Amino acid sequence: MVINCTAKGIGSIDMANQLGNLVQSIKSKVKSLKKTKKPYIKMDKSASVKVEIRSRKARKLIEKTLKAADTPGMRPLS
Repeated sequence: MVINCTAKGIGSIDMANQLGNLVQSIKSKVKSLKKTKKPYIKMDKSASVKVEIRSRKARKLIEKTLKAADTPGMRPLS
């Protein structure tokens, strides 16, 4: 934003216009953010997805346990 101010005071009108435009743009952006969004329907996880999540957690736990077993002096996993 370029503000052009002169000694005669004509630039203050330009500055006021630019400020007004800035305020209007901010108001419109805030108004657009306030609009309610359509709610979405949350879907339940299927049985196969639940099994996949459980198996990933089990694999991570096994990796962690094996890593701890291979490292002497490491404290227990509890």
